[in-house]
Amino acid sequence: MAAEIALIESIFTITRTGSLDEERGRDVKYHGQIIFLKTNFLNTEFQKTVTEAEEAIELGIQPERIYQGSSGSYFVKNKENKPIAVFKPKDEEPYESLNPKWAKYFQRLCCPCCFGRSCLLPNQGYLSEAAASIIDSKLELNIVPKTKVIKLVAETFNYSKVDRKKCKMKHSIKERCPSANFNRMSLPLKTGSFQIYVEGYKDADFWLRRFQTENLSEDLECSFQAQFERLVILDYIIRNTDRGNDNWLIKKNEDSIKIAAIDNGLAFPIKHPDSVRAYPYHWAWLPQARKAFSQETKQFIVPKISDMNFVEIICKELYTLFHQDKGFKMITFEKQMAVMRGQMLNLTQALKDNKSPYELIQMSPILVERDCSNIEFAETPCFTVW
Repeated sequence: MAAEIALIESIFTITRTGSLDEERGRDVKYHGQIIFLKTNFLNTEFQKTVTEAEEAIELGIQPERIYQGSSGSYFVKNKENKPIAVFKPKDEEPYESLNPKWAKYFQRLCCPCCFGRSCLLPNQGYLSEAAASIIDSKLELNIVPKTKVIKLVAETFNYSKVDRKKCKMKHSIKERCPSANFNRMSLPLKTGSFQIYVEGYKDADFWLRRFQTENLSEDLECSFQAQFERLVILDYIIRNTDRGNDNWLIKKNEDSIKIAAIDNGLAFPIKHPDSVRAYPYHWAWLPQARKAFSQETKQFIVPKISDMNFVEIICKELYTLFHQDKGFKMITFEKQMAVMRGQMLNLTQALKDNKSPYELIQMSPILVERDCSNIEFAETPCFTVW
């Protein structure tokens, strides 16, 4: 234990951090059918996409349900009827009552012991999607399409019969009595993750099979390796429990290869997965996972994740995001952060030891927990390794 604590002290720079009290009061802006936090929408391109979605819905171009996956998710389109984003409502996740996938409903009803993942908090996939985007942005990985939490309403979303009848009744009353006023004429707003749609990409499985039969140039191999390492870093830090070759995308250009890490809703566990259901990283079987991390990757990642002040800035941003959920509990959030800090600690050591992604995932998982009497963010962070 003493050696592990010494290791933390040699890797992390522990500095003073501020309180999050001032972040609890967040301004909310109402924009037609969409509600979003002002501080979350500094990216003008993202705001533009949200506006395009709103305008299309008002014109009757409704989101289209995606039939793959275990939760309700939708392609949101623009006025030209082209997909511009993917929206995943919170109340249509697997554990929620409005989940439209009947197969999952019967699985939960008939075999609850095999439903869900014990290491994950239920119905927080929408937060996990947005949190992965925060990690991607802070580490400058640039592989996760920009994702935020917004509120959106559309006829094609899965609503209860009661909500639809209420909406229909309001419109009927309004037609008969135009002077009648209601706070909201539409169906209820749905909170969910809104991820920018990426064009020109295909499932990784498609390109991985192609790469087995066609020879890539040295430049393309280097480009793919660099992007692959960024995917490994993201998945390892957020402890993604669902990274198959069908939920990350590849785009091959003449002189480069790009990766898009989508479907990040099953990450940020409250504990490390047990040996019964380990949820392995499927990219670990690729030949790229046997190569040591490149010097370039080490140079731009290690200075960030080895700085405890930087890590706590990330934790603060994640706190602001997760705190939006009605079921938020500081104790469970701290468990999620303990796993994430432990993953960063392992990753830092693996990069310094010149390990490969495959060797990284062989390292014993650890937790780095706050060792403070007050569970809120303390002015001087202190940690315990398990």
